Amino acid sequence: MLPPVNIPLGGMLANVFPDWFDPRSTDSETVGRELVVADGYGISLFAADVPDARMLRVTPNGDVLVASTSRGSIVWLAKDADGDGQSDGRKTLLENLDGPNGLDFHDGYLYVGEEEQIGRIAFDGDSVSGRYEVITAGLPGGGGHWRKPLRFGPDGLMYVVVGSSCNVCEEEDERRAAMLRFTPEGEYLGIYATGLRNSAGFDWSPLDGGLYATDNGRDLLGDDYPPCELNLIEEGAFYGWPYANADRDIDPDMGAGHEALIASSMAPVFDFRAHNAPLGIHFLRGEQHPEALRGQALVALHGSWNRSEKDGYKVISLTWGADGITARDFLTGFLKDGNVIGRPAEIAEGADGAIYISDDFANAVYRVTAGGATGGLMALPADSPTPVGPSSRYLDQRPDEQMRATALVSGSETYLAAGCAACHQFDAPLADGQVSLAGLADRFGLAELDDYLVRPKPPMPPFTGTAQERRLLSIYLLESSL
Repeated sequence: MLPPVNIPLGGMLANVFPDWFDPRSTDSETVGRELVVADGYGISLFAADVPDARMLRVTPNGDVLVASTSRGSIVWLAKDADGDGQSDGRKTLLENLDGPNGLDFHDGYLYVGEEEQIGRIAFDGDSVSGRYEVITAGLPGGGGHWRKPLRFGPDGLMYVVVGSSCNVCEEEDERRAAMLRFTPEGEYLGIYATGLRNSAGFDWSPLDGGLYATDNGRDLLGDDYPPCELNLIEEGAFYGWPYANADRDIDPDMGAGHEALIASSMAPVFDFRAHNAPLGIHFLRGEQHPEALRGQALVALHGSWNRSEKDGYKVISLTWGADGITARDFLTGFLKDGNVIGRPAEIAEGADGAIYISDDFANAVYRVTAGGATGGLMALPADSPTPVGPSSRYLDQRPDEQMRATALVSGSETYLAAGCAACHQFDAPLADGQVSLAGLADRFGLAELDDYLVRPKPPMPPFTGTAQERRLLSIYLLESSL
């Protein structure tokens, strides 16, 4: 067994945090001013303040479900019935889940992929009923790629991706870095495909019936290598990881001695730029779309964390033609002059052709419609209420004076013992690669920061102390940043 090649936690990790340790909310004015959508389409802010908005599914009624992964909940967003481009209401459909991400509907049930299990519950379009039933338990959890995207295929079976535990390594559990298949009742049917490092999104093409999956390439081989991938998934096929990158290139750390296996592996059908982090993919099915895009794919590029210059941070279209697959920008504006205001994550489509895009950085869901509709794009009227930000939520949750005094001592000790100071400082001059935590309380409430420390976005390591230690650390960080 070869040792894993993982990501170091020094200056490189610190360079991640200006974006990942800085969650924000957005508003309709920002969306209208900054985001640029393809000709013939309009965009609106469908829902704001949806923490860690990831996987999306549109119900037959036109409502939208979104996984608020770090909060352990599924949020129901009412459809836009009044035509203003925004959701008409919301409610928490399910809560107290363990890292929910995968979502799909099948035969009257809502299926949920949690970190180590899959559950289902009866769902009638806007509410759940009965008991939440765990149908598959014991899935591999932890590591860098622990989310469990799932979809039901045209064959009526459930497909689940289990990402790798590491950047590059040989896995002990054969179910990692693989696509698995199950019956709707949760019976495990075996591994469908292997060598998939982190295939966070997949969908079936309505044109050729093929199952296409995005895959995030490994790290630590430079700014521009290896490319991320789009793969055409076939049963029993091997897609290269950890021994090969791109079109069967031998990996410098893991490839030696595996040349025959590499030669038999499947090459990508399309290369994304290195470290663009393609996540959700969706093939457009609505007749409302221009003919050039009907049946073609949209892909959410979550954006790079480990390039010297940021890249990605947009939604692109992929069109299939005689000369292969062509990529074009579909939704941009999330990255401007090195500053990030959003990270598109997942994509879904309603029966009416409306496209929904989640953003786990801006905690938002956007709605894109054909025909140039611009509902929700106008600036807020002057008399609109000022949005209440995370700092106000923290002040509402602020503990009593005795707890704050305890946190300033115990939390400080934990901060130093956990090595936080290697990457972060409050007021001291910053060393190369360090990031200031000043103003943290303007971006997090107490519960939000507490949740974030449990399950941060990789490669930031999760806090492994007790719940009490974590709470005191959160209070210390927030109080010190006021």
